[in-house]
Amino acid sequence: MTMPIKITPPLTDADAAKLKAGDKVLITGVLYTARDAAHKRLFELIEKGEKLPFDVKGQLIYYVGPTPPKPGQVIGSAGPTTSGRMDAYTPRLLELGLKGTIGKGQRSAEVVEAMRKHKAVYLAAVGGAAALIAKTIKKAEIVAYEDLGPEAIRRLEVVDFPAIVVNDIYGNDLCKMGVEKYKRDG
Repeated sequence: MTMPIKITPPLTDADAAKLKAGDKVLITGVLYTARDAAHKRLFELIEKGEKLPFDVKGQLIYYVGPTPPKPGQVIGSAGPTTSGRMDAYTPRLLELGLKGTIGKGQRSAEVVEAMRKHKAVYLAAVGGAAALIAKTIKKAEIVAYEDLGPEAIRRLEVVDFPAIVVNDIYGNDLCKMGVEKYKRDG
């Protein structure tokens, strides 16, 4: 069994190049959160040539809409949401230097190609493990779009946040690799 690879955003092209589909990673540092509504607003800013609420260069965006924290908690349940809903916006963010996204489910061919072109990765967080994932989040603060509630953009400080590389910069796709491994001829 291979040991997880420890990564600390912001990531460089060289950092992304070391990650291969199927690798387990532990992320320590800063993650940003954004879901559908926040992505739509980010995209509108990009289209107008305006400054984004945070510098995406080298960063990872976690697709999550956490529940409110209970007393004594930093954040509530923080499981991943389906990544495909952000596919329309992702290539442009990768072009601006975003190095990775974290969610669940597969990505479109357009996003996979943009990841290859811009040397970025897609990581999966384990769905159904929202309470466990929340324990790796040590600090959470809203940085933009507070009116969106759970979908506001947050800056998370994480320690050993677990994820698996699904798509790497080489075009490999863990989902397709898994199907091929068990495919029967004829």
